[in-house]
Amino acid sequence: MHIEKNICDSVVGTLLNIEGKSKDTNKARLDLEDMKIRKELHLIKRGDKWMKPHAAYTLSADERKKFCKFLKSVKFPDGYAANISNNVSEDDGKISGLKSHDCHMLFQRLLPAGIRPLLKKEISETLIEFSNFFQQICSRTLHVNDLEKLNKDIVFVLCKLERIFPPAFFNVMIHLAIHLPYEAILAGPVHTRWMYPIERNLGTLKQYVRNKARPEGSIAEAYVVNEALIFCSMYFGDIEKKFYRPERNYVVDKNEVRHLSVFKNNVRPLGKKEVMELPTEDHKRAHCEHMEELKRTESRNLEQLQENSFPKWFEDHELEECDDSVEEYNNDELNLDDADSEDDVFDNDDNSDYESN
Repeated sequence: MHIEKNICDSVVGTLLNIEGKSKDTNKARLDLEDMKIRKELHLIKRGDKWMKPHAAYTLSADERKKFCKFLKSVKFPDGYAANISNNVSEDDGKISGLKSHDCHMLFQRLLPAGIRPLLKKEISETLIEFSNFFQQICSRTLHVNDLEKLNKDIVFVLCKLERIFPPAFFNVMIHLAIHLPYEAILAGPVHTRWMYPIERNLGTLKQYVRNKARPEGSIAEAYVVNEALIFCSMYFGDIEKKFYRPERNYVVDKNEVRHLSVFKNNVRPLGKKEVMELPTEDHKRAHCEHMEELKRTESRNLEQLQENSFPKWFEDHELEECDDSVEEYNNDELNLDDADSEDDVFDNDDNSDYESN
């Protein structure tokens, strides 16, 4: 998992040209000049300044903003991953403060989808193959034949990367990817050996520290207090405890009546509600239609009556229209099915006549 994090930092840092993490530095360009390869990437001297040509594997400023905008728009299921958008700066086009699991999700799930429209085909396909390699290594079920194939494929993937990135990109972490399939053959699936649960527990213990001069004592004392509180809470049945607390996305009443099937969900919706304003013309049209209906039944205090009854009328009216549209759609489908069946009958009759003739 730490190999994956370091590789992700190198790849993302180079793509976004993040200072301190990018492997495409001035010294890397000088290495290319010393090795007499890739002349299009050599530093160019103009007067007293040196200019660094733009590389195909580095995103431009606009492309970095598009990539960061894509990362900020991604939403994961509840409990699937952390909110990576908090670590993304769309204005600067930078990513910072990613933890191991954040890099795990970014490199395997988000990077292939984000770079596809921004980089050249040969570059994006190579990075996607590199990402798929880690995705297959981290699978819950591994087969020896697949691992042996990965052991051969990773060599070709790294050779393709050598044709794209500068030599400074290839440190020991990139090389260690070659040994991961053989390690999985010997030790089994990766998810039984990675450190994500342990690091999460260490983060909890780290929060127990109050006296930085005696961190071990603070952790031990807080751990004992926590265990004592858990034991005592078992004797209280009328208070809410964390073991019996409903989950964030708990199941709601399944017998709740909904007008439309699209709203029949058995879980509590998450996220912030979006308020949509009705256009002025539609708002006036709805008021006029409501007033016409009131004039048919009432003759006094129409304005006051409309003010009190319009919200309920509008909600019922919209639900009726939605139900009518769904019913009309279903009827259209039934008519199409009937028409298809009639065509089949006609075709069969024609064929029978043809055969009889």
